[in-house]
Amino acid sequence: MSDPHRHHHAHHDRSPAARWRRFAHLLAHRLTPHSHESADKLDPALEASARGLRALWVSLAVLGATALAQAAVVVASGSVALLGDTVHNTADALTAVPLAIAFVLGRRAATRRFTYGYGRAEDLAGIVIVLTIAASAVFAAWTAVDRLLDPRPVAHVPAVAVAALAGFAGNEWVARHRIRVGREIGSAALVADGLHARTDGYTSLAVLLGAGGAALGWRLADPVVGLAITAAIVLVLRDAAREVFRRLMDAVDPALVDRAERVLGEVPGVRGVGELRLRWIGHRLRAEVALVVDGEATVREAHRIAVAAEHALLHAVPRLSAALVHADPAPCPGEADPHLALAHHAPA
Repeated sequence: MSDPHRHHHAHHDRSPAARWRRFAHLLAHRLTPHSHESADKLDPALEASARGLRALWVSLAVLGATALAQAAVVVASGSVALLGDTVHNTADALTAVPLAIAFVLGRRAATRRFTYGYGRAEDLAGIVIVLTIAASAVFAAWTAVDRLLDPRPVAHVPAVAVAALAGFAGNEWVARHRIRVGREIGSAALVADGLHARTDGYTSLAVLLGAGGAALGWRLADPVVGLAITAAIVLVLRDAAREVFRRLMDAVDPALVDRAERVLGEVPGVRGVGELRLRWIGHRLRAEVALVVDGEATVREAHRIAVAAEHALLHAVPRLSAALVHADPAPCPGEADPHLALAHHAPA
């Protein structure tokens, strides 16, 4: 016997528009992270990664267009300062690629091999960004020295000045966009790349000095400004390397640790706060903490306190995704250390 409900859908709207809507719905279902739980909400980390990806692609388009416009002026004018700025802007645009790959990887679920997930891919992207900045510094320095040894006139000075202003405008817009989105989603890598773009904008303004010097007849103005841009790139390289190093070494803002300890101490049932650790995994934080609770508390009571402590941390610490809370019994007079069996495993 045929199913009337199935028969109805089999002959439902077969128009091209209806088929397109069904295809679009299926495509969205396949490509968009989703949940089959009753709440049917996106995981905050996935949502943040999606916003980061959008910011990267938009900034890549803006910086790419800026670099192409500057490159056209470089070919026509022969300005080495503008060439160095163009190379740096191009490198800055390309840093969106490893960051985008990192954001995509970070959205993958944890596995039995990668039990913490793939959030650390952002740190690897940071290393790639640092190497890219270093390469652009070397190229800009080499080109500037070559022009110092073999000075050449700069043609189309007004066009060079306009291209430099365009570089500043493009970089400043990208900087504001990346920094704003990076702070909203908690991505230090995206914020750092935004600051990098802002510094690039300042170096674009420096090209104006080279164009002005060339207009006044100082032939070495262009390569000298090119060397100044190289120095600015090196300063950016130092800051970026420091940021990436801190992230690789699990550094966090000490103020976050202070806030977490204060909040934990206010949880009912907590007698004391022991070892507390925070670490970034991508643009999300994870915490591990040992709490002291009443030694006479039942397992259920200790678990309730631990859950309340994790809940308090999730509300108090921005970008915290999870916390592992261990409950230690408060010491009693004459009682042996409950961790005595682990003493011989402690590092010397």
